[in-house]
Amino acid sequence: MPTKEEIIKFSEMIASMSYHHNIDIMDAVVLYCEEQKLEVELAATLLSPPLKAKVREEAENLNLLKKESRLTRLPI
Repeated sequence: MPTKEEIIKFSEMIASMSYHHNIDIMDAVVLYCEEQKLEVELAATLLSPPLKAKVREEAENLNLLKKESRLTRLPI
């Protein structure tokens, strides 16, 4: 189980790579894994909740995942 520090460091690295290479978060994760010779499955355990949300959004936009309904109930 990764520590909070490892998750934070990984998330910062992925966000930085995404920004500097002008690529999506998913592509940044794959690029990082290739450079570091790290299994993608291991990288998945290092994703912070905000990055997981961004990956999910990217996957939904690419029709790789079924879009979730953002509203689960009617607003009051």
